[in-house]
Amino acid sequence: MKIRVLALLLIAILLVGGCSNTTTKTNSVDEELKDKEWSDITELADGSKVRIFMWGGDDGINRYMDEWVAPNLKEAHNIELERVPMDTNEILQKLSTEKRANKNDGTIDIIWLNGENFKNAKEFELLYGPFSEKLPNYQNYVDTESLDVQYDFGTEVEGMEAPWGKVQFVFLYDEEKIQTPPASLEELKDWIKENPGKFTYPEANDFTGNAFLRHVLYDAVGGPEKLIETGFNEEVLKEHEEELWSYLREIQPSLWRKGETYPATLTDLDRLYSQAEVWMTMGYNEARAESLIQDGVFPETTKSFVLESGSIGNTHFLAIPFNSPNKAGAMVAIDYMMSTDAQLAKYESTYWGENMALDPTKLPEDAQEKLAKMDRGASVLTPEELSESLLPEVDAGYVNWLKEHWVNEVVQKQ
Repeated sequence: MKIRVLALLLIAILLVGGCSNTTTKTNSVDEELKDKEWSDITELADGSKVRIFMWGGDDGINRYMDEWVAPNLKEAHNIELERVPMDTNEILQKLSTEKRANKNDGTIDIIWLNGENFKNAKEFELLYGPFSEKLPNYQNYVDTESLDVQYDFGTEVEGMEAPWGKVQFVFLYDEEKIQTPPASLEELKDWIKENPGKFTYPEANDFTGNAFLRHVLYDAVGGPEKLIETGFNEEVLKEHEEELWSYLREIQPSLWRKGETYPATLTDLDRLYSQAEVWMTMGYNEARAESLIQDGVFPETTKSFVLESGSIGNTHFLAIPFNSPNKAGAMVAIDYMMSTDAQLAKYESTYWGENMALDPTKLPEDAQEKLAKMDRGASVLTPEELSESLLPEVDAGYVNWLKEHWVNEVVQKQ
């Protein structure tokens, strides 16, 4: 019996030692990769397979990945790309389980994430990095000083993910009814009073309605910088919240149905706009009106605008898990998906149609010419206008705070 116990103890020690050696080896390889030149990384990636786990609920996005990215990545870098559909929460649960089990050789090379998911992944050390500064396309074509690149919903990125694309908040209006849209929140307030019943916004629990409220919050505190610098900070809110609530209370009597009720969702607001009950709607996608115009839901005279103070943009990113078995391949694939060709193809309505992660002013001349010739539709603002007005998201705590207080401070105060 003693011999058996000693044998089991020896096996346990060897297993622990094996895990330790595996961890040490993995860490050593990761550190070596960080010190390598880009040419060495691309050489390591040549002929390898990269598995990207990502949400798969959009046909256009899936077609872009399967029909454009995969074959072109194979041709450019001899990398086979496999797309694995999986919800982000499930991806993070899988990585968390592997982290606890010390599984340092996983099955995921790239994940698509942002916001609270990135915050959790970073906090629980589920990601590899920093790596984004190693990517040539990140260095050459991304506005690395932009707050929406440096912060992901208020969480400092610190090179742990690379920007892949973005959408941006815009107001939509019927130019037959409004010749010159408001340029500021103050002008919007005046317009609402001059045109009673022709404007409203979705309630705070709605994603778009909350985004509208965050624009008013940004204006009340003097811009998003203070909100980003401090994270979620109730002291900052206490100092400026009266300006926020007073603006919303002041416009309330002139809103649709005198502010006695609000659209529950953006779909409800769009319906009011399509029926000309209100003359403006809004949305968290700068190109969202085009399909609605083509389908005859919105009038053909629909156009978009942003305020001079800016418009909040939502940037999404690509990251590498801590236990990716092919980190070199993942880096090369991510860099390729940030290339001008890949970003321009994603920008076209043929597939995805979303805005680029790249700064249009930094693109090569031929790419700028191609971008200028692309027609996203008459309702969509130019890339330059959108880029110049872009504001970053802030800590998700402010989203929840607006949800919790809006009813008491606005709806029930009339």
